[in-house]
Amino acid sequence: MLDTFFATYLSSTIRFLFLLAPFFVVTMFLALTRGQPAAEKASIIRRACVSAFILGVVLFFAGPLLFGAIGITLNSFRIGAGSLLFLTAISLVTSGTRNHATGLPEEDRDDIAVVPLAIPVMIGPATIGAIMVYGAELKAVHEVAGGLLGLMSGLLILAVLLRLSSYLEKVLGTTGLNIMSKISGLILSAMAAEIVLTGIAGFVASTQGA
Repeated sequence: MLDTFFATYLSSTIRFLFLLAPFFVVTMFLALTRGQPAAEKASIIRRACVSAFILGVVLFFAGPLLFGAIGITLNSFRIGAGSLLFLTAISLVTSGTRNHATGLPEEDRDDIAVVPLAIPVMIGPATIGAIMVYGAELKAVHEVAGGLLGLMSGLLILAVLLRLSSYLEKVLGTTGLNIMSKISGLILSAMAAEIVLTGIAGFVASTQGA
């Protein structure tokens, strides 16, 4: 049981970290908080990560309820969510940005922590679907605990990267951050392909069994 918990925790941490597209989030954070004092930036990071975690936990447990309510199978949702995630991965690979969050808000906002930073920059449509799929896949209590801790760890790593965003900008530059986003997109595309192929295999198996 303990081995399964740690394996789930490690895999979930890696999955959620790449789902969050950390280097794209860093780029957007730098643009959104340009010229703000360090204390305000720290407050924004804290509130954005807490908001993303709360939403992530809700989505984590919402999958089975939603699937049952609208009458779709997990395999069907895997195919749909994986396809959407693949489109996001392509956008990251080609331009280094998420396809649903490529610009800054047109109007000035008093608080950017929740919108647009937590939603949709951190957690967008594709990420929502993937979190619901991963949450529905975990059945045992120790697996669910490992998944939730993985989500928390992924957000904590992202928070550290955001705190170091000014340093990362100096070291990597805009081009370097863009390249890192593209590499993240490449890994995300492999994750998306795995979700889709698992869904297809499950759907075919259930059809043959019927």
